[in-house]
Amino acid sequence: MTAALYFPPEPGIPADQWSNVVAQADATFDVIVIGGGGSGLFAAVEAAELGRRVLVLEKNPRPGGMTSWAIGSLSSSASPMQKAIGIYDVPDAHFEDMALFHGPLLARDNPELRRAFVDNVPQTLKKLLDMGVVFFGPMPEPPHRVPRMHNVLPNSRSYGHELYRRARSLGIDVRLSHRAIRLIKEKGRISGVAAEHGGVIHRYFATRGVVLAGGDFSANREMKQEFAGESVAHADALVTTSTGDAIRMGLEAGGEIVNGDLVSGPQLRFIPPRNNLMTKLPPNRFLALIMKWSMTQLPPALTRPFIMMFLTTVLEPQRKLYECGAILINRAGERFTDECDRPQFSVPFQQDREAFILLDSALAEKFSKWPYYISTAPGVAYAYLPDYKRNRKDIFYQANTIGGLATKIGVPGPALEKAVAAYNQKPREGTPGLVRAPFLALGPVRSWVLTEGGLRINASMQVLGTDGEIIPGLYAAGATGQGGIILEGHGHHLGWAFTSGRLAGRGAATIA
Repeated sequence: MTAALYFPPEPGIPADQWSNVVAQADATFDVIVIGGGGSGLFAAVEAAELGRRVLVLEKNPRPGGMTSWAIGSLSSSASPMQKAIGIYDVPDAHFEDMALFHGPLLARDNPELRRAFVDNVPQTLKKLLDMGVVFFGPMPEPPHRVPRMHNVLPNSRSYGHELYRRARSLGIDVRLSHRAIRLIKEKGRISGVAAEHGGVIHRYFATRGVVLAGGDFSANREMKQEFAGESVAHADALVTTSTGDAIRMGLEAGGEIVNGDLVSGPQLRFIPPRNNLMTKLPPNRFLALIMKWSMTQLPPALTRPFIMMFLTTVLEPQRKLYECGAILINRAGERFTDECDRPQFSVPFQQDREAFILLDSALAEKFSKWPYYISTAPGVAYAYLPDYKRNRKDIFYQANTIGGLATKIGVPGPALEKAVAAYNQKPREGTPGLVRAPFLALGPVRSWVLTEGGLRINASMQVLGTDGEIIPGLYAAGATGQGGIILEGHGHHLGWAFTSGRLAGRGAATIA
């Protein structure tokens, strides 16, 4: 077999190593998937169920990717849960309603991809149910005309857990800590991948196709700056390994990014739970079923603490906190921005790239009941201050004095007292300032961003070149293949990740 690396060697890798790679292949498979997150694992499962021999290359030491940090909802029509409560819903209605979320972005949407998504997501949801994933709902979310949002239990880690278990049961070869670095081209077709593991470069061939499913480029500052601009470039990524490797390989193969300037965020979000037992234990189906039963049979006052125990995602404090008088403080104990004027762009320039939200007891009381909630939260819809006090002790601080609070959050006491005194002299209009003890702090919060641009693809998830022609043997899914579809509204990002992965795996397994 005569084959060559399609692109120049990785900088810093000795040329003689690349010569050895070109001379000898490690293994041959039918389909190779780059990325072991939700879209990549679904692509692998779909191809394996069609009888193909599949390899997954995942650069992280564990699978799951961004899927494990998602809120966890999946929006679909024609679901068994809808039918069980008498809702008749069809993909055509979902197609129309999705467009209502997009506003001015509708002109940038790809109707062909939207159609592929809504037509196929019901089967995706069914396959997840068959794998053992448990959902609660459907829940309403206007402008959806009927409830379509299905929320996973106990948390979004269930997706990766069940997909990985299914992949292993099918005999899929999942190689962790393997970083794909270059595509291989043979006779005008993408036919393999060069990957690095433990300092050694390996070469793998795919007789049918390669699926790029490596996520977005939110952790790649250079790519963010190039496509989305300087202000976005400084925001953090939810997954620090989302460096756009798969997208870069697609670009080098002749593809192009669509909607590269669009991002979700930046948003101020709380840091992930620290030392949360639920991030270490595998999701349990029996426990999820108990949660589902309790949510329908028991009073919310009893179920809220139980459900909130399982939060593993990063939640976003709402703007109304600042409008009602809460302020942001950095690690130096200083108020550094107008909290109602895009603070997410200021936080990345503070010490440790983070800040704390300060409240007094009057605000704490206000944000303990509807309609004043701290954030939305999966399973309970809205999370209030008592929920954070009970279930996020790692980011909840309280003291009777400003100086005492400074000690608890680790900032200079005199600086914090000065900052609060200055604010109280001229508080936000219509608010009394932070004057009533005890005083509270939530945080840290950091500025997070997800990029929405992906490789241009067709409805079969085949990557297209800048000339609009198919790049033979190359497919893309998830955020890597989000080339033109707009995914506003809850449940569409995950739905697209799984569905596009399924379609890409099917295409790579069947299209000659």
